[in-house]
Formats: sequence, structure tokens, C-alpha cells
Amino acid sequence: MQSASFLIKPASSSCNLRCSYCFYFDVSNNREQDNYGIMDETTMNAMIERIFADMDENGKVTFGFQGGEPTVAGLDYFKRFITKVNEVKGSCTVSYALQTNGTLLNDEWCEFFHENKFLLGVSLDGYETNMNKFRYDAQKKGVYYRVLNGIKLLRKHQVDFNILCVITKSLAEHPKALFNYFKENKFDYVQLIPCLPSLNNDEEMNREALTPELYASFFGQFYDCWLKHLRNGHYLSVNLFDNLIGMINGHAPYQCGLLGNCSPQSVVEADGSVYPCDFFVTEDRKLGNFKEMGLVELIKSEPSQAFLKVRAEEKAVCQSCQFRNICHGGCKRQNVCFLSDDYCGYQHFLGYAMQTLPQIAKMF
Repeated sequence: MQSASFLIKPASSSCNLRCSYCFYFDVSNNREQDNYGIMDETTMNAMIERIFADMDENGKVTFGFQGGEPTVAGLDYFKRFITKVNEVKGSCTVSYALQTNGTLLNDEWCEFFHENKFLLGVSLDGYETNMNKFRYDAQKKGVYYRVLNGIKLLRKHQVDFNILCVITKSLAEHPKALFNYFKENKFDYVQLIPCLPSLNNDEEMNREALTPELYASFFGQFYDCWLKHLRNGHYLSVNLFDNLIGMINGHAPYQCGLLGNCSPQSVVEADGSVYPCDFFVTEDRKLGNFKEMGLVELIKSEPSQAFLKVRAEEKAVCQSCQFRNICHGGCKRQNVCFLSDDYCGYQHFLGYAMQTLPQIAKMF
């Protein structure tokens, strides 16, 4: 293979926080075994060896780490991981990314991230009152200032990072305040992630899940702030807007599911088992295990191909939509946040943004 990317769960669903809307806690509760613990040395080595055995000369590999909270696995795990990769990668180019809640970071972690050129995604849901409402520890104490301290350390050690912000119902009511918060704190790279409803019908999660109407309202108003900021000579990178600009300019979106179909993914749990999507890490979607199968074998497996063939379900409102060819119903897990039987928040937002976005795209 010429290129491949992997999302690894080195600590499975383990986490030092108890965020009220955590999608992976929700997913893991739908498994027979909700937590596989910390990935052991044997599993880690087997995974790395099998991956590079199937890579072409001068291939490109991206390893992303997520959880739960991946830093729970400990810094030694990551040091051993990189040592093993360097032993077997040959002529391949390797890049690293990690998503974290930021609360366990210290100077040693950040020195390591800088040295190995990690890109970090830090979960921060805007200003303190909103953040502490949903993101807290086992004692239900808000972690806002602990996360800011982690970000301070990342900046001190010149580690590149994005802000990952979950858009709940509550936060969707305040798009201008959120934008101003990002601007005032000089957060230049932001991913806005719609809050999903629970797979288990959890009342607390469902209460804050984004609705199609709020989706349209929030992104429309946030776009206005973004556009004004851009016209004043400042660019805030926002995942949805960046993808749309790229698509207007003829590029494939880097955000999976934006075209209504899944792209091949390899999500690896701590026991070495592999799944096609982070939203579907359950026994019925398992492709196999790196301790028993190679990379190409896993990707070409029947469960993998079957998963990729299933597109998002389109609703009646999709049939006459002028944006159908750039959406096709969106991601089959996330589209519940913007799509109902008779209303599409994404359609509503695109109808507004596309009045100006094509002209903006010419700048890129």
C-alpha cells in the first residue's frame, strides 16, 4: 500500500474524565467487553510489524491515537511505539497525531510531542461555564483550567495543536460568544463536532444532542463571524469550512463521510482488534485482529467491504436538494444531527454559505 492511516486506542475506553456526552463511552457500553485495558507489547509489536510488511517502498503512514484518553497508557508506551516503528519502517514516511483532554500533560509529555512532531487535538468546549458543564472528572469537578494549563505547556514546547469543540444544544445557542472566545485566545485551528445522540438512549446525552434546526442556526451564525474575521485579514481554520473550500476547488474532502460514503479506516482497539470506523467499534463490525491478520487482508475482508458499501440513508428532503451531489446524506452516524425526514440543517446552511463561499474559495 502506498498510504495508510490508523486510529489506535492504546488505553481502550479508559479515561480520567467522565464527560457527560462521551461518544466512545457510549460505544463501548454496546460491547460485550467495554474496556480492553492497555495495549501490551506483544500486540503493539504485531500491529506495527504487520502494517509495515504491507506498505510500499516510500509509503506514507499516519498513526493517530485516541481513547478514552490515550495518555492514560503512559509515556513509556509511546516511546516504545516509536522505537519499534523506527526499527521496521524502512523508507516509509511516518506522521503522528493524538487526541487528548489535555489534563495529564506535563513538560515531559510535551517535549516528547515536539521531538516527534506530533499534531495534537485538544478537547476544549469553549469558555469556562460551558466547558465545566459537560467536561469534568470522577468527582464532577470541572477541568477547564487544567486543560488551559495543558495548552500553555503545548505552546511553551511549540507543539502544533487543534482545538476540538463539541457543539451541544447549549453551546449552539451562543455561536458569537464561542467565536469570540476562539479569537481572543488565539486558537487558529478549530474542529467543530456535533454532539451525537446516545446509542443507548441515555437521557443526559440525548438532552444535549444537536438538532437539525440548531445545526443550521449555529453554523450559519458562526459562518458570519468567520467571514467577517476573514475579511478583516484573519483566517480561522474550521474543519467544515476548510473541507467545503477544498471541494469547491475540486479536491476530495479530508473529513470522512462528507460525501455520503465511508472511506477505509483502521481503528485498532487495545487488544489488536480492527474496526472500520470509530463510531462502530462493536463486535458485529469487527474486521479481525492484527495478531492474526495482515493489513491488506483486513482492509479487503468481507466485513470491511460490506461496511463501505452501506451509504447513509437519504430522506425525502434529499431527493430535490441542490446540494445532493456534494452530500448524499452525509455520514451515516453523524447525519442525525442535521437531517430529519422533512428538514435538513446542512442543506439550510449550505444554501446560505454558498452565496459567498465560492468567491472566498478563490483565495485558496
